[in-house]
Amino acid sequence: MKNYLFTSLFIVNGLNVVYASADKPNIIFILSDDMGYGDMSCLNQTSKINTTNLDGMAAEGVVFTDAHSSSSVSTPTRYGILTGRYNWRSTLKSSVLDGYSKALIPSGRETIASMLRKQGYTTAAIGKWHLGWNWNNIDSGKNKINYSKPIKNGPTSLGFDYFYGFCGSLDMPPYVYVENDNPTAVPDTVTQNKGKYSWWRKGPTSPDFKHEEVLPNIIERACNYISQKSVKSQPYFLYLPLPAPHTPILPSEEFRGKSGIGEYGDYVLMVDAMVGKVLEAVKASGEEDNTIIVFTADNGCSPAAGITEMEEQGHHPNHIYRGNKADLFDGGHRIPCILRWKGRVSPHKVNQTICLTDFYATFADVNGYKLADTEGEDSYSLLPAIYSVQEIPSIREATVHHSIAGEFTIRQGRWKLLLSASSGGWSFPKPNDKKALQNLPPMQLYDMYSDPKETRNLVEEFPEKANELKSLMIKYIKDGRSTPGKPQKNDFVKQWKQKDKLEQL
Repeated sequence: MKNYLFTSLFIVNGLNVVYASADKPNIIFILSDDMGYGDMSCLNQTSKINTTNLDGMAAEGVVFTDAHSSSSVSTPTRYGILTGRYNWRSTLKSSVLDGYSKALIPSGRETIASMLRKQGYTTAAIGKWHLGWNWNNIDSGKNKINYSKPIKNGPTSLGFDYFYGFCGSLDMPPYVYVENDNPTAVPDTVTQNKGKYSWWRKGPTSPDFKHEEVLPNIIERACNYISQKSVKSQPYFLYLPLPAPHTPILPSEEFRGKSGIGEYGDYVLMVDAMVGKVLEAVKASGEEDNTIIVFTADNGCSPAAGITEMEEQGHHPNHIYRGNKADLFDGGHRIPCILRWKGRVSPHKVNQTICLTDFYATFADVNGYKLADTEGEDSYSLLPAIYSVQEIPSIREATVHHSIAGEFTIRQGRWKLLLSASSGGWSFPKPNDKKALQNLPPMQLYDMYSDPKETRNLVEEFPEKANELKSLMIKYIKDGRSTPGKPQKNDFVKQWKQKDKLEQL
């Protein structure tokens, strides 16, 4: 590994501390899909799933016990990770993209990949993209794509030197691999699966795309990439978004029945084993002490995985937290998050609230790079908490989360305000359930320290605190950022104008 000199300056307990290293670290960011906080046995003592490899990684690194995605669904969270910007500032104000959607991130927007490339990194993304790109359409119809032609506005236009993966979720057509900008094969069949947990939507499928083989295929390619880069002179950044354990739930024969709680548990064990392969590849590369590895999830576990059935067997994939994927409640966006940097960071827990948008500023800080006002508008560097084995003052002023319906919640310390009477998502009370909502207060306030299950709405007891958080939320919208810096503009579309949204609040 070629030597690069860099320093990071941060404050721990009031002291200025300078960290210096001879090497820029490699960075691997593993993003699981729809994996709950309670699935990891090191986070949930009652978990029925023994995640051996992830537990080992946690024992050697930093465990964030109060980590959150910026959204409780897929596309928005991925936008937040790569840009360091809250997803609702983009043109996507609710829901997610599909496999045919056009690119969400404009080519002029800085991403983690483009920022790190400017710091001397070679960059790659391998796996599930789900941020849209422009297929080469013969006309505007979804079935009129010319798969023999390159895509446009994909990962390689956003700072990634290499890409291999697919556009949407594993249950969203078209089922076509793309390497860099080129489809690897032209679809020759139409597939669909209607299994209870293994279903996927009907759509064109390429001959080299086998749903059951996608997860191991991605991991094998990631391990090969790590092996190849170990003999190069550049540090690398590998973004590794997995398609699992999201539906279709497809554990290989080796893992079937292994968890004892059903297909989802088996698939989580498979994810754990795949992470183990990545860890082994890093070890074999000789770069273990110079590689930051992050494992996390894009949102909480989905009802489509059979949450009710698992809970009947004593396994709670979202742990004690209310709600699930898509919700404003913590079950929707509180996620497992661990970081390992062997030889550089001592094992410890970080109990303060963090957000996945924070890794943009963190990786910049690792390289001594100061963010411009136009990038990472909602990203705080986590380096002080990563380096300090003792609890330090809160890094974030407050944290905003967003639901599938486009509704908001804001968290500051012990207090969490839902700017909605509903769950904002798929659990009760749903946003469109007028009967359930008619007698409920328009907002919900919870004390997350004394009531982490969000059972007692305190909005009528503490109206001043609710109004204080509401005002901060409005400020974050108006300023176009939640971090210190020059105000920025949000991206507006007809269905979400700032004035309209502020009136709703």
